[in-house]
Amino acid sequence: MLLELLQGRRSVRQFQAKAVEQEKVDYLVEAVLRSPSSRSLNPWEFVVVDDEKTLQALARAKTHGAAFVKNAPLAIVVCADPEKCDVWVEDCSIASIILHLAATELGLGSCWVQIRLRQHENGLPASAFVADLLGLRQGMEVEAVVAFGYPAEEKTGHGRDTLLWERISYNRYGDKR
Repeated sequence: MLLELLQGRRSVRQFQAKAVEQEKVDYLVEAVLRSPSSRSLNPWEFVVVDDEKTLQALARAKTHGAAFVKNAPLAIVVCADPEKCDVWVEDCSIASIILHLAATELGLGSCWVQIRLRQHENGLPASAFVADLLGLRQGMEVEAVVAFGYPAEEKTGHGRDTLLWERISYNRYGDKR
């Protein structure tokens, strides 16, 4: 079943003007809270955003690649307290893919917006812009924004023939079977 989800999942940046039902939001929240975390330190925290004005602002979080968020009915901001764990970036990345897979299972489209190490148009880090917008406590870092909604575009999954099979080695780098 997981492979089926992966075969059909694509990034979606165009959404229908339709709210995501609360039971689906609750499902996404439970799924992300079940994300694995190094040593179970769970440095991540999440801000669920369905307020239109806040979504519009998140769409301006960085100069390129976030504008589509303004048309999403829902976003989840993935943040962390770096003081809790030295692999917070990895833990947040795992949580983000859990969100994508859960969204696909629910028939929702999703797309990731990298915030960490990106710049806002005012020259500040995009993470500082988002942290200020959402009122995050001091020291919190923003990894990403994941936008969700019902797809307004049809995208098929990537074909098996497009996979980068040449990047697979067995037992030792460069060894092919």
